[in-house]
Amino acid sequence: MPWVLERVPPGWRALVVDNGSTDGSDRVARELGATVVREERRGFGAACHAGLTAATADIVCFCDCDASLDPADLVPFVRELRAGAADLVLGRRRPRTRGAWPPHARAGNLALSRLLRRRTGLRLRDLGPLRAARREELLALDLTDRRSGYPLQMVVRAADAGWRVTEHDVPYAPRTGVSKVTGTWRGTFHAVRDMSRVLREAPVQEGAVS
Repeated sequence: MPWVLERVPPGWRALVVDNGSTDGSDRVARELGATVVREERRGFGAACHAGLTAATADIVCFCDCDASLDPADLVPFVRELRAGAADLVLGRRRPRTRGAWPPHARAGNLALSRLLRRRTGLRLRDLGPLRAARREELLALDLTDRRSGYPLQMVVRAADAGWRVTEHDVPYAPRTGVSKVTGTWRGTFHAVRDMSRVLREAPVQEGAVS
């Protein structure tokens, strides 16, 4: 967490969602100047959405806090949004080392990317956590998944709403600690199951962002 928070670009406000941690990470985040948001409901999507609703900036960014991704890489994402060239910008993870992205997690991501293409027509190569969009427009998507399907539901509903979705390569380093989602076959299976359920949803919104 310190590695990530120290790399938050100057002038940006860091929000850290405490999703039931017991290791004192909330205290560390406060000491490093971040605003800590408490979310009692467990789940990746619950944590992400709590951060989204607590934010006040026009543009919001998402980044894992495990040192696998550098928040400084979000600067061109925000620049693209401000220029009106995109509505949702995603980071395509490019592993720096062989062990940065476990084979089972990479395989699950590839399968979901292909299913996403069939569902929406978007030719994305990754569904990674590093992303940026405008807050009000994200809230208008009415995201409902509070588990591992949240990041995919964001992309699916953005595509259904006619958003311009772009993707850029970002370095991906080995994470600190073990992920409950990508760190095990079981976690990856549950994530793929959650995301597959999202892909079966019928479109709920039409029209482009104004």
